[in-house]
Amino acid sequence: IPESGHKYYLQFTTEDYKSRENVGSCLATVLYPKTKSPPAVNIKCTYTKDQKQIQEEDNRVYQKIRHQTKPIIGNNIPDSYGNIEPALEPAWALAVTGSSYIMWEKSTENLGYFMAQVKSVKQWIRKDDFTEFDYTVLLHEIPTQEIISCHMRLTWLPGHPLKVKYFCASENQGLEYGSGMESGSAAGILHERGANF
Repeated sequence: IPESGHKYYLQFTTEDYKSRENVGSCLATVLYPKTKSPPAVNIKCTYTKDQKQIQEEDNRVYQKIRHQTKPIIGNNIPDSYGNIEPALEPAWALAVTGSSYIMWEKSTENLGYFMAQVKSVKQWIRKDDFTEFDYTVLLHEIPTQEIISCHMRLTWLPGHPLKVKYFCASENQGLEYGSGMESGSAAGILHERGANF
């Protein structure tokens, strides 16, 4: 669109990060304006898993977290051989979901991101039913090949949006802050602006 920017029409599938099973298909339009404002995005998805199946999977992850005898603490997930300790799998699953919000917000028409590793994770004990974690995640920036370190605080309870607050530091850009909310499952992304921490 000559006066406004570049508009893209996308069709893609979503997959379960663990099983690589196709969980839905989506159609999207993305308009990157000529100004430095965020892109205008419209996404419509249909899911191959029903809502009850998604809730059951969320509850299994949640119960694994709640039934730990000690708070989850870990480093270098996955390890240098690509392995994830079974006790750390729930923390990894939440890191994948939470970091997707950061990658979504930071991506531009010319830059994309992949989560390379959870450098560290620490679970906070709460008096309510929510789970809360602090993460340091490493994002691989494409095409620059730069590794971006982001601190992320994540709060989640099945049936509620995943709350994500973060700040990122890179060699070239200094600190960047953001926050928002996402669903904690394959059901889709809910996004809401919030305060920084």
